[in-house]
Amino acid sequence: MVDEREDLLMTSGPTAVPPDVRAAMARPTPNPDVEAEFTEFYRSLLEKVATLYDTDDEVLVLGGEGILGLEAAVASILEPGDEVLCLANGVYGAGFADFVEMHGGDATVHETDARWGFDVEAVKTRIEEGDFAAATMVHCETPTGLLNDLGPVLEVLQEAGVLTVVDAVSSLGGAPVPVEDVDLCLGASQKCLSSPPGLTTVSVSDRAADRIESVEQDTFYTSLEPWLDPDLSDAPALLPYTHLTSNLYALDASLDRLLDEGLETVHDRHERAAERCRELGRDLGLEPFPDEAFASPTVTAFEVDGNAGELQQRLQSEHGVVLATSLGEYADDLLRVGHMGYNADVEKVERTMDALAEVLD
Repeated sequence: MVDEREDLLMTSGPTAVPPDVRAAMARPTPNPDVEAEFTEFYRSLLEKVATLYDTDDEVLVLGGEGILGLEAAVASILEPGDEVLCLANGVYGAGFADFVEMHGGDATVHETDARWGFDVEAVKTRIEEGDFAAATMVHCETPTGLLNDLGPVLEVLQEAGVLTVVDAVSSLGGAPVPVEDVDLCLGASQKCLSSPPGLTTVSVSDRAADRIESVEQDTFYTSLEPWLDPDLSDAPALLPYTHLTSNLYALDASLDRLLDEGLETVHDRHERAAERCRELGRDLGLEPFPDEAFASPTVTAFEVDGNAGELQQRLQSEHGVVLATSLGEYADDLLRVGHMGYNADVEKVERTMDALAEVLD
């Protein structure tokens, strides 16, 4: 049996990894290039990933932390000079523009307040002002705990023929994601899936696959093209590079946990944990950020006016509770509770908030 850690890790990724998932990672390491059993396992894993995404689109699993998926999605669909609309109401939404520029695209950042979602009419107007090949956006802005309602925006982009890229790294497996309206939907192992960092997941629509195949790829590791339509009919199958087999075993165990529980039940569990967290925060006089209408079920941020770092340190040293502060302009003004994946648990939230109450007292 793998021991639990003594302190309580309630960050918004990497998240605490359950003992059975860590035990799966300790399985004997195969050679995926020569052992047929690995190919059979990998086929089964992709089926589970597709079930998680609730999609008939092709799904990919890449060896690399979630940021790999964000950059690879951009790199795979851009030709030099392509215009890309980057919808941003947080650090990660704005960060997509950096990837666009790195890979020869022309980024237009449509930036809005970090407390609110996107105005559909404003997005529609911005689309009419350019000739955009693609648009990027974030479902859950982890640094502020904001969950964007992307459905109406995705509908407008689809009607305009704009390819859509969505960072769902902090929501996939913890909240419903409108995958059916997304061309490239990005996830990662270390957030709501409660698996170790190291894997990126991607769903690829037919339209996105056509685009990737038509673009001349100028990178290999940060390209999705080598992973499209792998021939898994024969075993052993030759993948683009040696995969992270131990991480894949862990991901498989994580997916089994989620799918056995049922995704609807999992989403409900995240909602209950989030509601309890916000309720207890208000009891302590802490204001959740952003407005409740945009609050994520996977992470809650509380406004603490410059005290986030001090509170974070005291919680860990005095109570063994590990939280995260924010990033960018809110770095020391927001304290974040990650109630996602294995830690979307009301009892763990209550222990966290009891500790915070003592630190604030």
